[in-house]
Amino acid sequence: MSPIFDFLFGQYNEYETLDIVLEIVAVIFGFLSVWFSKENKIWVFPTGMISTAIFVYLLFKWTLLGDMMINGYYFIMSVYGWYIWTRKIDASHVTPISKTTKKEHLYSVLIFSATLLFVFLVYTAFDKWNSWTAYVDTFTTAIFFVGMWLMAKRKIENWLYWIVGDIISAPLYFYKGFTFTSIQYFIFTFIAIFGYLAWKKHLNNNPVLV
Repeated sequence: MSPIFDFLFGQYNEYETLDIVLEIVAVIFGFLSVWFSKENKIWVFPTGMISTAIFVYLLFKWTLLGDMMINGYYFIMSVYGWYIWTRKIDASHVTPISKTTKKEHLYSVLIFSATLLFVFLVYTAFDKWNSWTAYVDTFTTAIFFVGMWLMAKRKIENWLYWIVGDIISAPLYFYKGFTFTSIQYFIFTFIAIFGYLAWKKHLNNNPVLV
């Protein structure tokens, strides 16, 4: 085994084969979900639900509570987003891409703050403040909670939250020993950037009055 391969994937020697396969499957469906989101396709939600359901199982097994809560929340919000994206606003149009309103920005701040408090209480209850990663987890969890809520509502600003969260998560997951997931977030960063540009172009060509 080469030193580079061992550096990137050596930690998987201690993992069960089933868990490795499940992580790879979850990553593949995660890629599909983010790609469909970039393309503004409803398949973002069913593919995302498969990915997050697998990650909930794995992260619970690995006792990564913050990450598990993120994925559990993703699953719930995917159900909500699936409904919002397919809801008819009139006889022939579904919910369009739009900009976040002032009221929704306020809700975003509330969701961010409430998530910080919730994760803090959970980590305290389970005595998980044993590493600096716990504090980063708390922050990224709050970022992703807001990003997922805005995506479910088809708000263009959701991509900005994903970009920040992905940039932080890529090295964080590598540090935790989950290389495949780290690579996923690294690629997610670029997809999120292109997703924002694609949605912005769509919004410029199809302005929505709010």
